[in-house]
Amino acid sequence: MVIKVFIASQSGSTAIKKKQQDVLGFLEANKIDFKELDIAANEDNRKWMRENVPGEKRPQNGIPLPPQIFNDELYCGDFEAFFNAKEDNGVYAFLGLDPPPGSKEAHQAAIIQNGEVPENDKADENIGENEADKHEESVHQTIESEETATEEKEPETEVGPDEEEQPVTEEEDEEQPVTEEEDEVDES
Repeated sequence: MVIKVFIASQSGSTAIKKKQQDVLGFLEANKIDFKELDIAANEDNRKWMRENVPGEKRPQNGIPLPPQIFNDELYCGDFEAFFNAKEDNGVYAFLGLDPPPGSKEAHQAAIIQNGEVPENDKADENIGENEADKHEESVHQTIESEETATEEKEPETEVGPDEEEQPVTEEEDEEQPVTEEEDEVDES
């Protein structure tokens, strides 16, 4: 199976160029074998592409624009369909290819096919759970040690400018603040 990407090397549209580069760059980065077919330089490529894009997938004007993607003779889709598949981690399914083992798409395919998480992925989940349990236990130990340290702490003291340190008692905490009038009476 060969992925065929129909492009226009001589396109005047920057949007088309950008879409083509996005598709080709993704395929190259993921080491997916593909064949680039230029519809601007080869009239046969242009004819073949236009004839093989299904009628329901054609734009309103009837002329499909590149990039158009095929898996051999099977139509995969245009850039919009490719982009949606990429966003949903479903490019390999979109292209009609088996996803590489260990990829998100392979994981999703296994869940859909079997209705459950594969055994090798369950081990990964358990590791995550064990680490979460260890983290939670560590947090509880930290909180307990902080509470113990707070209980063993000496009472706080308040020091005025010319006073010696005196422990603060609960009774002093409940004293009413001195108002300006009382403060003036005390100074006289």
